[in-house]
Amino acid sequence: MDDVEGRPTPSDPAARSPKVWPRRRSTALGAGFVAAVAAIVTVALATAGSSGHRTPAQPGPTTPGAPTPRHSPAVGPAPQQIELVAYDACDSMLDGLRSHTSKSVTAYGLPGSQQGYPYGVLEDARGKLSAAAPAGGGAAAPDHSTTNVQEPGVGEPDTIGTDGHRVVSVSDGVLRVVDARTHEVTGRLDLTVYAGAESAQLLLAQDRALVVLGNAAPYYGGPIYSRPYGPGADATTFLLVDLTGSPSIISTLHPHGGYVDARMVDGTARLVVRSAPTISFPTGNDRSSEGQRIARNREVVKHAPLTAWLPTYEVTTGTTTTSHTVPCTRVSHPKTYTGASMLTVYTVDLAADLDQPDPITVAADGTAVYASTTSLYVASSDGDKTQLHRFDTSTVGRPSYLGSGTVPGQLFDSYSMSEYRSSLRVVTSTRRATMSTSVYVLDAETLQVTGSVGDLGVGEQLHAVRFLGPLAYVVTFESVDPLYVLDLHDPAKPRRAAELTITGYSDYLHPVGPGRLLGVGESVNSAGMVNGLQISLFDTDSAERPRRLDRITRPNTPSETPIDPHAFLYWPAKKLAVVPINAWNGNESGAALVVHVGAVGLRTVGTIRNPAVSTANGYAGGISRTLVIGGDIWTMSSSGLRVSDLDSLDRRAWVPFS
Repeated sequence: MDDVEGRPTPSDPAARSPKVWPRRRSTALGAGFVAAVAAIVTVALATAGSSGHRTPAQPGPTTPGAPTPRHSPAVGPAPQQIELVAYDACDSMLDGLRSHTSKSVTAYGLPGSQQGYPYGVLEDARGKLSAAAPAGGGAAAPDHSTTNVQEPGVGEPDTIGTDGHRVVSVSDGVLRVVDARTHEVTGRLDLTVYAGAESAQLLLAQDRALVVLGNAAPYYGGPIYSRPYGPGADATTFLLVDLTGSPSIISTLHPHGGYVDARMVDGTARLVVRSAPTISFPTGNDRSSEGQRIARNREVVKHAPLTAWLPTYEVTTGTTTTSHTVPCTRVSHPKTYTGASMLTVYTVDLAADLDQPDPITVAADGTAVYASTTSLYVASSDGDKTQLHRFDTSTVGRPSYLGSGTVPGQLFDSYSMSEYRSSLRVVTSTRRATMSTSVYVLDAETLQVTGSVGDLGVGEQLHAVRFLGPLAYVVTFESVDPLYVLDLHDPAKPRRAAELTITGYSDYLHPVGPGRLLGVGESVNSAGMVNGLQISLFDTDSAERPRRLDRITRPNTPSETPIDPHAFLYWPAKKLAVVPINAWNGNESGAALVVHVGAVGLRTVGTIRNPAVSTANGYAGGISRTLVIGGDIWTMSSSGLRVSDLDSLDRRAWVPFS
């Protein structure tokens, strides 16, 4: 088996002593932002629809009943000091949207295009409504891994999942169910009749799967910018699938907008969708000046109806499709907004159906999603600042919009946000004269900044962020990799605890036990050029004195950079980490590297490679996901699922996808 290891020596820069930063007082920043929540009004809109069997949407009650608590909030009470900005009625809501949107209009309409491509069923082939079936019983499931997620207890959409008894995967538009004991395919559902099936992901809960079609997969390794509404912005469909017996579709939800991301807690999924006003602007070339075209487009906005902004969605159960519009009783807005984007959160109980997705809308944009077990945060960045929106998800049913806040700089990715006790921590980068990175701590109740640490990695690119309890680890890189440790115990006085300078850099950081942190990224030669995969083990027992204990390098074998966290696996019972690898030569591509993580060192166990398959373009993707069930390790590629012995890595079974 392959075993290429590089261990730091006393002369290696990897073994340098860390810089230790003294404790210092940090000045709290002013808020610079105000959050707002819209008041409930008594006017609801009727829906409009034109496809299939339609019935009017039923507006929510003027005074909803008290929701049922699911679990105790981890952050504390809802914000009490947020300034409220309320609509008097739908008429005032329309006036506000017209006014704010007209300020955003350009000579060519609104920023980006509202044109999407067709969604839903491409052929006359819908899944049938399944009969209720009892949940799977029998022996207890063996120990098994789950999707590698940012927060424990918060599910994230992925392309594979398991409950220990079965493996459910979606690849190339086909959902497959495989028996984990016999390795036989027990069910198959062709999703290619739906637009967007090629990028499908799923969430699993008991005997149900929620499949996301046409999604824009979250981008890790940022920075994340607000995306224009180009092709695909209206191509999202959610399918609720019954996995008992042959997989079958229970119902579908199609929101008219672009999928941002989703999170799930205790079988309840929160689906975040962004949409743009459906306003038609004059087109064609004329001799009008830019100012004249802007003035003309502003007039168009001033006469647009409220329905141009209100999000719409369709639900199909069996052969019946109903069309709905989010009523203005469910729409809120922050004090500062453009009106060019609407952000909607749909709530789905996977144990029920999709008939009541219970949407709530904020007049805002969103490109990144983070969630704890009690709060959902949606963020958007324009390069200079990042706007944050918080929703209370501590109860079953529709969430509550709690408010919005702003921090300077560009958000990196969803891992750049973290809720801890009564604080929200955010990492952003700012490019003015030069690039630099900052960490902001916000009061979760007021969404005001309480403290910050700046000037991290001046002149360097941000590569990785990981929050672990009251500490934050930040990686920047230009020619060497400073690993910064931030002490956030005191939200009013966060401080830079240490800076460890080493060769190479990490794109992903993962905890591997008390006082140990694993970094996956790239090794760098003396000329500052990337030359292969690097896996580093850090001792983080002391926040003031982190050190790299060991590293493994594989020349000419880069990892997937930036790595998708869902592609990484750490199995604590065996202390094994699995990393997908690519290569600059064909003999190494499409494999997964298995590494034993000891208390003071790393050891290469071996590599796993799935059989290659012929494709139309001659390219077969490598291993994209890994999971553990009992004594087996499963690796997924576009060609199928390989089952290997967890100890020897010898192949036990092969489940082809074709």
